[in-house]
Amino acid sequence: MSRTFSSDQPDLVLISWSRRFSGSRRRIVETRVIGTAFPCRFTLTPGSLLRDALNCLLDNDVGDFRVVFRKRTSSLSGYIVLQRFR
Repeated sequence: MSRTFSSDQPDLVLISWSRRFSGSRRRIVETRVIGTAFPCRFTLTPGSLLRDALNCLLDNDVGDFRVVFRKRTSSLSGYIVLQRFR
């Protein structure tokens, strides 16, 4: 009996972000990628701006991800889950 593996699994990106004080820019604290985030992997480093990562991931020509969940854990932090289907 052979096993069949589906190649149509979605790519998922979880980004945890925070800011130093209200009004400052959101920065990435940590990321987890299931599948691939190519070609936007370089934007997902801790300390980099969340805006730059989202610009790449949400670009239809490059990343083609969609935000499927976002949650603020406080006024200064939160997380975002993005998904891409191939």
